[in-house]
Amino acid sequence: MVCSLSTRLYGGDLIKPILQVALDLLELDRAVQIALEAADGGADWIEAGTPLIKSEGMDAVRELKKALPDKKIVADMKTVDTGAMEVEMAAKAGASIVAILASSDDSTITDALRGARQYGVEIMVDLLGAPDPVARSRELEALGVDYICVHVGIDQQMMGKRTIDFLNQIADRVDIPVAVAGGIDADSAAEAVASGASIVIVGGNITRSPDVTGSGLKIREAMDSALDRRDMVAKKSMEEEMIEIFREVSTPNISDAMHRKGAMRDILPINLGKKIVGKAITVQTFEGDWAKSVEAIDLAGPDDVIVIYNGSRYISCWGGLATQSCKMKGVAGVVIDGAVRDLDEVRELDYPIFASAITPSAGEPKGMGEINAEITCGGRSVRPGDIIVGDDSGVVVIPRERGYEIARRAKEVEKTESRLREEIKRGKTLSEVANLKKWEKK
Repeated sequence: MVCSLSTRLYGGDLIKPILQVALDLLELDRAVQIALEAADGGADWIEAGTPLIKSEGMDAVRELKKALPDKKIVADMKTVDTGAMEVEMAAKAGASIVAILASSDDSTITDALRGARQYGVEIMVDLLGAPDPVARSRELEALGVDYICVHVGIDQQMMGKRTIDFLNQIADRVDIPVAVAGGIDADSAAEAVASGASIVIVGGNITRSPDVTGSGLKIREAMDSALDRRDMVAKKSMEEEMIEIFREVSTPNISDAMHRKGAMRDILPINLGKKIVGKAITVQTFEGDWAKSVEAIDLAGPDDVIVIYNGSRYISCWGGLATQSCKMKGVAGVVIDGAVRDLDEVRELDYPIFASAITPSAGEPKGMGEINAEITCGGRSVRPGDIIVGDDSGVVVIPRERGYEIARRAKEVEKTESRLREEIKRGKTLSEVANLKKWEKK
């Protein structure tokens, strides 16, 4: 059985958990540089990720082995057929471990094992997509594989599935070392070790960091001190995690995560440097009628953003007194498809307001309109409870049912940009870092 805290005993020697860094990039030169920095950060094994292998072929394995001859190179082939052939390719290129998929037929796995024994390499089997990962783990162990990898894919992570939850079901059911992969950071690395993982596989939280070495050291330290982290902070709810992420990422990050959708048109910040994150309380008003806009304040709280369609850029539905009322009540912010007035008061209050126009004119509070109905604001449909995020770049609306997913995808966008920014600081242009000429459509 896998030992507690994922240590293993061989002839009385205690082996620390392994940190494997997955290079899921497309460019070989970038991958090699990141691998060198990751090794300085405590990485034990280096993985040539599937995207890298698809982009660069077996040269990815060769160059990584050449750059780091003392490290084990894992070739993530995700093989589902021709087991021995793909194992031979990876082994001859310098891989020490070859990863294949658990969904492969047993004949493919047996064939891969024969090739592995012939060429002196080991087989790791990835449970990604396995319908019954616990039962399949036991079957794979019986076939003779060297490692099981408990893996929740990126798309599943975006929907809130956690690798650790599957690890807890599997680690005590097999006697071979168990690896864990999928969205692992320092906290979940420590949790994985405490739950029985022998190998912790980390990708973007190291490789897309501007400080790869520092991020690796942080995760390595968390793994090594897992005993001291048994009383870790309670896991956040998905909603708490979602809001926290939206506070960290930018509206451009979110727009990219939504495939360039979600941004309101012509809605800009009145007070620069103010960010809002919250759930929409919607208001439909008509030209010159500001009653419903103000009444919405009574329904709103710290987790809410009032979103207003006013119908006019020339008659405002919002001003200094409404702003002061919102600020006193602690409402997160206001977004107006229409005009705001009393700009001197609004700016003095330093409250987050986003609007499409400024005017001195206001109408009368007639009470026409509706609160918490579906509206259109900045050309985007907004329903009560949809997530609103605003910053100096503008405002985006995220459908409430996709909030967690979009938050996680936006965080991945932010990580990628952080690493690209670091490489640009080192002297490359954006075109060079992104290798645009290679990837332009032919």
